[in-house]
Amino acid sequence: MRKKIFLLLLTITLIFGAFLPQGKSSAASGSLTISTDAVNVRGGPGLSYPLVKIAKRGEKYSVVKEKNDWIEIQLPFGKTGWVVNWLVTKENEEKTAKAATSAVATSSIAKANTDQLRIRSGPGTSFRIVGFLNKGQEATILDQNENWYKITSSFGEGWVVRDFLVIKSTVKQDNKQNPTASTSTGTGVVNGDTLNVRKEPSTTSPIIGKLTKGTSVSIYSKQNNWLEVGFASIKGWVNSEFINTKTEVSKDSPKKELSGINGKVTAGSLSVRSGSSLDFGIIGTVTKGQSFAILEENNNWVKIEFKSGRFGWVAGWYLDMTTGASPSGTSQSGQAQKESTITILHNGTNIRKEANVQSDVAELANEGDTFSVKRVVNDWYEIKLKNGHTGYVAGWIVSINGRNPQIQKSGAEGYLKNKTIVLDPGHGGGDNGTTGANGTLEKELTLRTARLLSDKLRAAGATVYLTRSNDSFIPLPSRVNAAQTYSADAFISLHYDSNEERSARGMTGYYYHGYQKALAETVFTSTVGQTNLKDRGVRIGDFHVIRENSQKAVLMELGYLSNPEEEMTLNSSGFQENAASGLYNGLARFFKN
Repeated sequence: MRKKIFLLLLTITLIFGAFLPQGKSSAASGSLTISTDAVNVRGGPGLSYPLVKIAKRGEKYSVVKEKNDWIEIQLPFGKTGWVVNWLVTKENEEKTAKAATSAVATSSIAKANTDQLRIRSGPGTSFRIVGFLNKGQEATILDQNENWYKITSSFGEGWVVRDFLVIKSTVKQDNKQNPTASTSTGTGVVNGDTLNVRKEPSTTSPIIGKLTKGTSVSIYSKQNNWLEVGFASIKGWVNSEFINTKTEVSKDSPKKELSGINGKVTAGSLSVRSGSSLDFGIIGTVTKGQSFAILEENNNWVKIEFKSGRFGWVAGWYLDMTTGASPSGTSQSGQAQKESTITILHNGTNIRKEANVQSDVAELANEGDTFSVKRVVNDWYEIKLKNGHTGYVAGWIVSINGRNPQIQKSGAEGYLKNKTIVLDPGHGGGDNGTTGANGTLEKELTLRTARLLSDKLRAAGATVYLTRSNDSFIPLPSRVNAAQTYSADAFISLHYDSNEERSARGMTGYYYHGYQKALAETVFTSTVGQTNLKDRGVRIGDFHVIRENSQKAVLMELGYLSNPEEEMTLNSSGFQENAASGLYNGLARFFKN
């Protein structure tokens, strides 16, 4: 009898147990976002478990639990899977990362403040030139780092130096929260490296965003020493000490008649309209290279005679303005300029007798000298010299105006394309690393350098993974696992040094295994040369991320934060740009060899 009762109870327990919640389906403890292009979701916390699915960048999942380097996530239909923690961003980390980035929206518009602004294929002067912007020409900002803007315009996408763009952005208004602050009273420019934007005018108020040096903002109101400012989708309060203010200029400039000014079309095809705005109909088109006499100007639009006896208006920011008589080869009726010219960019440029670097030098030219182009021979321009003879100049060391293309020499991009590189910004989260003499945190500086380097590498066509993309703690084994998981062609661990002796300074490179030495020496030599820091050499270092790494790896100590003078240098935008360029060029040289 007892046996029957026991079996009955067991049966009831099993039936009801099937409907009870299981341990792995417990309430989620937050959420995460996939932070790289593709992440393998596995059946358990390890690489040996079967693949469940592939998650894509930007997908969000609820967190079930964590185990070592793995996070269990909730999948559809009651299923779960596991992902490695260095390929995702948890909810609280994501908010921190968003707040730490500069507030540039994809709808932000910028205007060039100089003529012939070079647009490059990547964020660095070593990248090839893909186009030009002329003064007043507009482009849309897609991305930025502290020295460069990524933009898109009629030519496509490219990067330009931030100093030569002026931001023109529309701020999203929130009339419910700020009913009295809907109209801009002026504009300003951020003069500090990084400026916190707060919800209210108080240092205790939450930070809602950050602005970087040189960013233009709209000013809405002032309260004591605080300014209410707006930029793109960010609107909040900043300390007025870090804003250089200026009065807004009226957008409606008076119509004026001009004489003796010519304009050359810089756009591929430019519409001619019956009046001085986009509201007027198109009555014709002009093309790149054509030059016209400017007859009138009104609100950045200019009136031209685009055909004999026919007049119309074109957008002035697509014209390169010059004074004096019409250029050679150009008529008042706007016939296209027939001849291309090159301009020498450097003093002592060799003009050779033949189109190769082994040829004898015919003469030397200096910066600003111009020559007519007869034809293009491979990567060289055949030019007409002042004595009537011809010579040849390498196309990648001059600029070209006219119908001939700009010649570019293949650079570092060719050696980095399709390479897989893992960047390891040292420390993070609760691990600050060393703290500088003036308070600089190593964890923040390593991430800053890694982001600049990442932009350059990605522009060159490399596949780049960061072991951390925000202020989060990543265990050392996880950093090494990232290199091995992605079969990295190179692993670069970035650090800044410290010493009790405050006079210590300079850069050091470390490797552990023999197969890592060539990478370490090449990257170090390039970086120390680019930054002009003291050369402390390359040596063996017993560091986990290189000792346990089966991939080619280097650990770079990029300078001493404990030295007050060197700390100031390391924090400068100039050093950061040079360090990233040195690392980038070093990687290119390594793969070239």
